[in-house]
Amino acid sequence: MTLFHAVTAIEGAGAAAALQAALEEIDPAPTVTGAHDRDDGTGLWEVSAYFDGRPDETALMLVARAHDAADFSVAPVGSRDWLAQVRAGLSPVHAGRITVFGSHDRARIPPNRIGLEIEAALAFGTGHHATTRVCLIALDRLARTGRGFASMADIGGGTGVLAMAACRLWPLRAIAGDIDAIATETARANVAANGLSGRIRCVTAAGFRHALLHREAPFDLVAANILAAPLKRLAPEMALHVAPGGVAVLSGLLRRQAAGVEAVYRGWGFVRHDRVDAEGWTALVLRRARRLADVPVSC
Repeated sequence: MTLFHAVTAIEGAGAAAALQAALEEIDPAPTVTGAHDRDDGTGLWEVSAYFDGRPDETALMLVARAHDAADFSVAPVGSRDWLAQVRAGLSPVHAGRITVFGSHDRARIPPNRIGLEIEAALAFGTGHHATTRVCLIALDRLARTGRGFASMADIGGGTGVLAMAACRLWPLRAIAGDIDAIATETARANVAANGLSGRIRCVTAAGFRHALLHREAPFDLVAANILAAPLKRLAPEMALHVAPGGVAVLSGLLRRQAAGVEAVYRGWGFVRHDRVDAEGWTALVLRRARRLADVPVSC
């Protein structure tokens, strides 16, 4: 199948983040999206996406115009190894004490960093998107408080980066789940490459809908880096699968969406422990009430 690349430009980091989030909602969805500052003094950011097959150019046009961006330029990638090109352009990402890097940068990572080796692939979570970075920072800040965890679920885990970060921060065991089977295989390969196969199990699952996740629940720690609407829908299941006193790290949220998501989770017995903001995106760190009786039947 031919890969297609779509790219446009928009002014400002926040606008670029919002446009990138909107891109991930179109049908057919892109396999990879990205946004970066042109760094040419114009204030413009490039927002791009790769598609397996020709995208719906009308949908792209409507999304661009809804966000006051230029129309997308769409072209086939051709026969070049586009993933190799992406890998070559990815620099290490630092988030708290954690550094996410590709194999080409392995020798450059200082020994005092918590290093996670992840290759660019058809799964979300190389650390370059701000939603992944705010989650990593949130996990690192949580670890610095001295709080311990024994079990973790990474919902919508993509490359498995958050599960791997948790395993490096705490002596816990984790389950990384994603609705996309390609992401599951990507996560499994990354887990093996980082020597964590014995501590992280990777499954293909929508939310918590997997026998392994049901069997191992409740979890001390759950991370869900998805989007605002599915996070709201997931709140009742989150209340069932996070242990009393446990913690949920939620992201995939534009800053303006965070208050609404927090309000829904407050109705299910969660209170805010921390919040991390970067580049227009937010991670919420929420603690679940210790008594099940504190969780209302409905929100």
